[in-house]
This record gives sequence, C-alpha cells and structure tokens, in this order.
Amino acid sequence: MDLLNTLVDKGLRRELPTREEALAVLATSDDELLDVVAAAGKVRRQWFGRRVKLNYLVNLKSGLCPEDCSYCSQRLGSKAEILKYTWLKPDDASKAAAAGVAGGAKRVCLVASGRGPTDKDVDRVSETISAIKEQNEGVEVCACLGLLSDGQAGRLRAAGADAYNHNLNTSEATYGDICTTHDFSDRVSTVQQAQAAGMSACSGLIAGMGESDADLVDVVYALRELDPDSVPVNFLIPFEGTPLAKEWNLTPQRALRILAMVRFVCPDIEVRLAGGREVHLRSMQPLALHLVNSIFLGDYLTSEGQAGQDDLAMIEDAGFEVEGTDTTTLPEHRRQGCHGAAVEADAEAPAAAVPAPSDETRRDLVSVRRRGAGTDLPPNA
Repeated sequence: MDLLNTLVDKGLRRELPTREEALAVLATSDDELLDVVAAAGKVRRQWFGRRVKLNYLVNLKSGLCPEDCSYCSQRLGSKAEILKYTWLKPDDASKAAAAGVAGGAKRVCLVASGRGPTDKDVDRVSETISAIKEQNEGVEVCACLGLLSDGQAGRLRAAGADAYNHNLNTSEATYGDICTTHDFSDRVSTVQQAQAAGMSACSGLIAGMGESDADLVDVVYALRELDPDSVPVNFLIPFEGTPLAKEWNLTPQRALRILAMVRFVCPDIEVRLAGGREVHLRSMQPLALHLVNSIFLGDYLTSEGQAGQDDLAMIEDAGFEVEGTDTTTLPEHRRQGCHGAAVEADAEAPAAAVPAPSDETRRDLVSVRRRGAGTDLPPNA
C-alpha cells in the first residue's frame, strides 16, 4: 500500500505525516490491519528496537475529586464504587512503589486525584519521591498531581521528580464536552511548566469517548506540537456510575489503528499503552507491542489490570524484552534536545465514520481495584 510505504519512509526519517495521511490510517479496513501494524512496527523498531519500558502506578490519593471530567471514576458526582482514601504516607507509597520496581518497572508514576496540589501537597509528594529514590536505585519518578501553580514544577524537580504527567485527553474543540471545571489551555500550560522546570513531559490522550477521527488526529498533533518525551494512549474504561458508562465505541482492531496512527505521528517518542488495554484489546494485546514501546505493569488507578506476571510473559512470548534501568528510553537525538522536523501543513481530509455506541454494557470487563495502595492486600506487580 502506497500510504504505508510513505508513512514508513517518513517515520524512519522523523518526518511527520500530513493530517490527511494520519486520518487515512484510521480509515483503513480490518483486512489491512496486519499491514498497518507491520508498517508502524518498522518505525517502532527503528527508534526503540524490541525494548518495552515498564511503568508502575501508585495512587497516592484516590477519589473525591472536585473536577467534573466525565470519563473519570474519581470525578465530582461519580457513583463508581471505587477505593477512596486520602494521602498515603511516604513510607507506604514507597513500599507500593517497591513492588512495581521488583516486578521490573523502570518508572514509578505517583498520581493524586484533585484539581491540583497545594504547597503542602507538594511537600508531601517531595518526601515520597525522596523515600522512593533512597530505596530504589536508578528508578525514574513521574508525578501526576493535576494543574500546577507557579513554582510548583520547580519544587518537584528539585525534589527529584524526573517527569510530570498531565494528559490533554481529547481535542481542544471537544474538550468542553468532557469537562467544564477547567479547559484545554490549562492542561497545555501545566505541561509547559513541567518542561520549563526541566522535567520530562508526559502527556497523552483517551480514545473511545465518542470522538471523531478528526478529534483523535487533532489531539495527537497538539501533543506533537508540545513535544513531550512520552505519550500515553488510554482507552476509555466505561465505569458504571460515570457519564460515559455506556460509551463502548472501540474494537481491538480500532484500538490498534489508533496506536499505529500515534506511532506514525510520534515516530521517535515513547508511546505508552496505558489504561484500558485489557478491556479493549483483550487477546490482541501482544500485537500492540509492535506499535508501542512502553506499558503499565499491573493495576491502574481505580481499576485492575492483568496479573503482572502475565504482562511479563506476554512481552517475552511476543519476542520483546523488558528495558532495564541501564538503558535510556529515548533515541540519542532526542536526549540531546533535537526533536525532529516540524509538523507539515496539509489539506483537510474527511473523517471516517466512528462506530455507533453499543447498547451492550460490558460490566464483565471492568474490574474495580481492591488491592495494593490504600488497602491491606498485596499489590499486583
């Protein structure tokens, strides 16, 4: 297929595709799926070989968020029956992190619900970062605490935070449809503050919220303009008790096409397969390893993932290897601050039709987390 040959050539040269080409990837048929995966896999292997970076989430504070993000089980007004607890003590958070590191995680992601941290919260997280780094040599720590105020990014960096995560989630044009308590520009500003403070920026998206192909392409291009070092791709987990509980829009094939599109637009960036992979990719998860070079190990914030040992077995069986702490994730040219070519201008292309939401509610696929941080049960790592 000429499209795929063009995209591979561009990816190997770090030349970004046009919007028309990105939309065309999403519009490919199921009959073409393996060709799409193989093409994007060439780009993935060029910049990351067969390495898979493991990341581990520690939910420092769960539930009771004042923001109204409609996709989130922790949102204002959520009736999802999730774990709810206030801040973990630094030692408890460090013990939770150690379980992930023991399972092979190279990065620990510290997440707290809420609009953004107070200065006292930043002090608390700083203590947690110090405890984790003292007990786990070589581990990376990423903080995800919501919208940052002036000076907070610098304080987190000084405390030892290597990265900061704040996702854009969806296109600027449709952001108001999923959240009214803050806007798209607030999220962009927080990512930029993290970058200015010297932290590695981590920012991604959520697919499956009823967005169009054009929305998906828009948010991925907005991310590429921000130039984060890692882009997590989440697939909506439709929690009962949230406004999007009936949004079952994804098939495994569509999820793979979305991942391939992100890889073509972000050829030399860490693309992370994040929340919802078990729910939507199911038995097709190993194919996604040909597109992404990073995954979360074990459980997520409020939902359970597959067993950590199954994650490791899947990586090995698919012919990939876990990236060690002695390996730098990003290609050398990105580590040196050269982030590739600018996004090309292009003509608009019509978006392919998005599958209509299914009336079927797949409650069997969403498992609320009941173990690990905030409980007396051992974590899944």
